[in-house]
Amino acid sequence: MVRSIGADHVIDYTQEDFTHHEHRYDLILDNVMNHSLSDCRRALTADGTLILNNGTGGGRWIGTLGRMGLAFVLSRFIRQRVRLAGLPSNEDLPVLKERIEAGEMRPVVDRTYPLSQTAEALRYLGSGHARGKVIIAV
Repeated sequence: MVRSIGADHVIDYTQEDFTHHEHRYDLILDNVMNHSLSDCRRALTADGTLILNNGTGGGRWIGTLGRMGLAFVLSRFIRQRVRLAGLPSNEDLPVLKERIEAGEMRPVVDRTYPLSQTAEALRYLGSGHARGKVIIAV
């Protein structure tokens, strides 16, 4: 599915650990946050970007907020960029717009639920098996 939307390189996280490869990446979108920041940074190129998208990692009391805060502070002192998903910069928006209009990017919708089945949709999303966006139709 990821290749079908334009990914150049795909790693099956159930089979291999991207942080143990020799390959270095320009961009890592970390949806799960189950690797340390240092492991992720080692997998980046010198001027690569790590985008954190919340996920499941983190401590008992503050969850992923501590890790995301550390990433934010760290990003001020390193050449690599560490960003939080959902917070595009002003420079990112025109690029995203151009790619969407050119048909280079498209959303992947896994399932659509009616409003009356919102609880079921949230259970499905929480199961960790969604392969795209889960939509609530109003």
